[in-house]
Amino acid sequence: MSAEPAARPAARPAGAGDRRLAGGGVSQRTLGLACLGLTAVIWGANWSVVKFMLARMPPFAMRSLSGLLGALVLFAAAGVRGERMLPPLAFLPRLMLDSMLNFGLWMGLAAYSLYWLPAGEAAIIAYTLPIWAALMAWPLLGERPTARRTGGLVAGFAGVAVLLGDQPMAASLDQWPGVAMVLFASVSFAFGMVMAKRRWHPLSPLVDTGWQILLGSIPLGLLSLAFEHWAPGRVDGLRWAVLVYMGLVAVAAAYLAWFRALALLPAATAGVGSLLVPVFAVFFAAALLGEPLGLRQLLALALTLTGIALAALA
Repeated sequence: MSAEPAARPAARPAGAGDRRLAGGGVSQRTLGLACLGLTAVIWGANWSVVKFMLARMPPFAMRSLSGLLGALVLFAAAGVRGERMLPPLAFLPRLMLDSMLNFGLWMGLAAYSLYWLPAGEAAIIAYTLPIWAALMAWPLLGERPTARRTGGLVAGFAGVAVLLGDQPMAASLDQWPGVAMVLFASVSFAFGMVMAKRRWHPLSPLVDTGWQILLGSIPLGLLSLAFEHWAPGRVDGLRWAVLVYMGLVAVAAAYLAWFRALALLPAATAGVGSLLVPVFAVFFAAALLGEPLGLRQLLALALTLTGIALAALA
C-alpha cells in the first residue's frame, strides 16, 4: 500500500507572492504567473480548436468526452506516482460542488448559451468573471481591492473592449436565456476560483483535478445522450486526434496549471490574467483559421498585459 501524500498547506495569504519556493530561486509569484500564462495560451488556442470540432461533434459530447479522457490521464499519472486516489467521504460534497463550479457549469452553460447568442456576445459576458472574482475575494479571502488591482482590472477590460469593440451587445428578448446562462457560468466559475483558495484536503493536485473534471463531465455526457443527436461514424480521424489533444492538453494540463496559479496568486490577479484568454484566442484564430489580425488586436494585447502587470504588483 502506498504512503499517503502529506496534507497540502492552507492557501497562502494574499501578498505572499515574493516568497521563494523550497529548493529553488523562483518566487511563488513568478511560478504562478507562468502557470497563468500557460493556461491562457492553451485555452486561447482552444477557441479555434472548438470551432473546428463543432462542424462534426456537438458541444456537450465534445466537452464530456475530452473531460473524461483528461480525467483518466490524470488518474493514470497519479497511480504511477502511488498517490491516494479516493477522496475521504466527508469531502465528497465539497468535491462535487467544486466540480460543478470549475468544470460542469462553466463548460456546459457557456457552450449551451451559443444556441441563443453569437460567440462574440457570449465572450463579452463570460469574461466579466474577474469582476465577480474580485468582489467575492474581498469578503471571503480578505483580498482588498487595492488601487493597482483596480487599475489592472480596468486596463484588462479595456483590452477586451478593444478586442470585441466591433461586436456590440444588442440582445433581444429571445436572446435572454443565453445571456442568463453565460452570466451564471461566469459567476459560478469566479466563485469556484475563490473557493479553490479556501479548501484543504489530503488529495494531490493530480487526483483533485482528475475528480473535479470527471464529476463535472458526467452531467455533460448525460445531457449529450439526452439532447444531442450525432453520428460518431461521421467524425473523421483528424477530429478524433484533436479530441485526444483536447483531453490531454486543453483539459488535463490546462486545469492543472490553472489550479496551480490559483494556489500561488491572489484570486483577483488570476481573474485579471484570465482576460488574456480572449486575446490569445484572436491571435490563434488568425494563425489557424485565417481570421483578421491587426492593430486593434495588438492594442488589446498591450492593454491586457498592462492590466496583469498592475494586478501582479499589487
